Amino acid sequence: MADFNRKPGESFESFLRKFKKGLKNSKRLEKARSKQHLKPKNTKRLQKKYALTSLALSKKNDYLRKIGKLPETVQRS
Repeated sequence: MADFNRKPGESFESFLRKFKKGLKNSKRLEKARSKQHLKPKNTKRLQKKYALTSLALSKKNDYLRKIGKLPETVQRS
């Protein structure tokens, strides 16, 4: 762990420069930013739940298309 102490008589700007450089070299900021948006893996139970809801939604949309409530989708090739 990097420890940053301001020396007596050192200007704040030079201390800030030293702090930023030390933080960049220690890679702590990179690690924190990479973990910031990391999502945990879904459990099998949740995967099955999402799959079932998507199947139900697609069946509902197919039914609505057949009876004319939803417009036909044009597939791009």
